[in-house]
Amino acid sequence: MFSSLRARFTLSHLVVIVIAMGAAAAMLLTFLRAYFIQSTEDSLAAQARLTAQALIPGASVSGPQIVDQSPFNTQLQQQSIENLNLQAQNIDVPQDPIEPGKVDLTYLSDADLQLGAQLTTRIRVLDVQGTVLVDSNGGSRGTSLRDDELIVQALSGEYASLVLEEGESTIVQVAVPMMLDDQIVGVVHLSQPLDDVIAVLGDVRDRLWLATALATLLAALTALLLSRAISRPIGALTKAAGKVAAGDLETSVPAKGRHEIARLSRAFNEMTARLKSARQAQVDFVANVSHELRTPMTSIKGMLETLGEGDVEPEARDRFLHTMRGEADRLINLVNDLIILSQADSAKLELKREMHDLADVVSELARSIEHVMTEKGLTLRIETLVEAVHVSIDRARIEQVLFNLLDNAVKYSPLGGKVTIRLEKNAGNDARVIVQDEGPGISAEDMARIGERFFRVDKARSRQEGGGGLGLAIAKALVEAHGGALTIESHEGEGTAVSFTLP
Repeated sequence: MFSSLRARFTLSHLVVIVIAMGAAAAMLLTFLRAYFIQSTEDSLAAQARLTAQALIPGASVSGPQIVDQSPFNTQLQQQSIENLNLQAQNIDVPQDPIEPGKVDLTYLSDADLQLGAQLTTRIRVLDVQGTVLVDSNGGSRGTSLRDDELIVQALSGEYASLVLEEGESTIVQVAVPMMLDDQIVGVVHLSQPLDDVIAVLGDVRDRLWLATALATLLAALTALLLSRAISRPIGALTKAAGKVAAGDLETSVPAKGRHEIARLSRAFNEMTARLKSARQAQVDFVANVSHELRTPMTSIKGMLETLGEGDVEPEARDRFLHTMRGEADRLINLVNDLIILSQADSAKLELKREMHDLADVVSELARSIEHVMTEKGLTLRIETLVEAVHVSIDRARIEQVLFNLLDNAVKYSPLGGKVTIRLEKNAGNDARVIVQDEGPGISAEDMARIGERFFRVDKARSRQEGGGGLGLAIAKALVEAHGGALTIESHEGEGTAVSFTLP
């Protein structure tokens, strides 16, 4: 049911909304309840102070002194004070302050307290023995509450409060000691039910749950729209990936915007383009290999058929055999080149590294091809800008790189031209070898393809001299296997410079 991304996205949004709003509602109700209880307790403490002063001239009470109150708390306390319309009957309150040593509260025993109609507070006044002298409800007059926990604490001179849960009712109680010159003369005990407050909190709770339900519905609609906007491009990507897996590399997906899915779409399109390019390169590679193999094999087969007829002069036979040996060598070299490229592509090219002076390697290889340079009327110049450059290399592989670069320089240099080999160190202290010729250079169009396998700038000339179009590709692969890099700089009519670096 929730296997699709769209369904999971929608459900996750709903779960977050419900949990967040539910937690907020629970916390709000808890804070409101604690706030109302504290406000009621403060109000009862104020009522106790007024009651003591009204019944016992000069008396004071201990309890919390509230300095900073919230506007609601101040309003609630003010209403309680205004509603405290305390009317005492059958009581003769002394007009003068009672002296501390002559405290006698018996004049309260017949008192009848009547409170304002809007006040639900129950007021009880107790003497120092814990006996109820005055009860605004009249139900517990003469009853001893000395064992009551609040009364015990109040008789010890401490302010006491309690929130009592009785069934579905919550009652706030306070017990305040009455003092005359630091002597306890009695206790004022007040209690007030929070039925109205609980009813208000229940109404708030119902409204909060209704708001949560409405918010959930709104969140569901929003999540559906958002999930649709997100899942649609992902669905398109999934469908396109399936087509690519089936071999359709012409597939692309829209990539609008800068968000993650748009970047993913662009990466997908780029990947598809590279796969298409790689497949085309593979097709071209197979075709080129087939062509390169077919040419010498066809030549060898033709000459073998001619020799098989038996009517061949000795001079022609020797010429045929020499040609076949050359074609066979060409096939062997081509296969060896393909093996090197295959190993390089699969990162399985083994290098037998040893420390060598690169200047010696360059000089020895240059001397080995001097006769070829002389035959073609070319001049070889070696410029070693450093005395010694020791590098860890596979000497045979680097010699193959140098030979391929020099071979290309010789092929394309004009009669009487000059080929320069320069050895130096770059800014990073890496060794750098540059092979510079004075050939016709390479056009900008061909420069874009230089280094591709089997690509030849001058195809006719390369084939005539035995080139397979793999020299630069192999050189680049061998240099990169050593951790270096190969670069080419050329302009038409200005020659070509091929350089490589070795760490």
